[in-house]
Amino acid sequence: MRPSLALALALLSLAAVAAPAAAQEGNALSPRIVDEAAVPGVMAKAVDAFIIPGYRGLAEATTVLAEATAAFCEAPSAANLEAARSAFSGTVESWSAIEIIRLGPALEQNRFERFLFYPDRKGTGLKQVQAILARREESATSAGRLKAKSVAVQGLGALEYVLYGTGAETLSGKDGDFRCRYGRAISENLKAIAGELLSEWEKPDGIQAAWKKPGPGNPLFRDSKEAATELLGVLVHGVEMVKDQRLRPFYAGAIDGRRDKGHPRLAIYWRSVDTMPSISANFRALQKLFNAAGMESLLPAGSGSIAGSINFLFKVLIGAAERIDGPIDAALADEGQRKTLDFIALNTADLTDRLNRDFGGAIGLGAGFSFSDGD
Repeated sequence: MRPSLALALALLSLAAVAAPAAAQEGNALSPRIVDEAAVPGVMAKAVDAFIIPGYRGLAEATTVLAEATAAFCEAPSAANLEAARSAFSGTVESWSAIEIIRLGPALEQNRFERFLFYPDRKGTGLKQVQAILARREESATSAGRLKAKSVAVQGLGALEYVLYGTGAETLSGKDGDFRCRYGRAISENLKAIAGELLSEWEKPDGIQAAWKKPGPGNPLFRDSKEAATELLGVLVHGVEMVKDQRLRPFYAGAIDGRRDKGHPRLAIYWRSVDTMPSISANFRALQKLFNAAGMESLLPAGSGSIAGSINFLFKVLIGAAERIDGPIDAALADEGQRKTLDFIALNTADLTDRLNRDFGGAIGLGAGFSFSDGD
């Protein structure tokens, strides 16, 4: 055999033997969290400084809502109606500050959908609410019986229609008695759900224990990587939720070089004019979770600029959302506010990328880690 041929065959044989070894080494060196020891502390802060206080705030807001709605039904007046509507907006803000935690107790017993059924793309929920009002279904005036009905008729969307939708002008008169009692049942139902969510997270041996102590035997997180993935996933999914489920339904921006005219009635809370306050609260909640949990501590030395850029984007997004004031249809009719919506959409996409690729890659989850696909 000629030397050159022998050498080539030898190299091929070496490569064939080395390939499995390299693959095994790659598995052994699979991405790991930079500082695994810091993860339990970060998860504990997320629970104690963000999740539990967030649900506590929601429980307080829904208590105020239930009391205000009951007071209005007992003594209908313009002032009491305004108090009930104000309590509704307060509940929307409190919910928007914690709805990014769409896991665990929020998913059990359909609590999330029962609290907020959105988006209602085909108007199914709206039709069900309108049918209850048209038929005066007494079963809908009891929180206990309402709980067994469709998720679409027992949450914030249904209550918004009761307080602001077609026929809401009857609330202050005798003709509004049934409508008011239905609204009171919804408010009591929301209060009950908020109480359940808080109770589940406050149990020392419940989900909070699983979050605080990742490791073998943990039903949720077998190691720190799984725990950090869940927490970062909350942020990524939360930003995507704002972009895809809060902004896009009513304004898609430029499409094939032509700007979307907008669809204001597809915006969440458009009747109560709580659309942008809710979105602003979503961004504030995401930033609060990022900082309250101390997620920057997971970054390796010299990577602080990643957290800085993330916080900068949160700041500009919150400011932009707060600049859009008033009804969504008015915002869509104003060129300056449309540009602000374009700005929000662009920077929301950038924020997703920085959290997903930059932060995720830096802490060892791998650049380009896809939370949407669960990879």
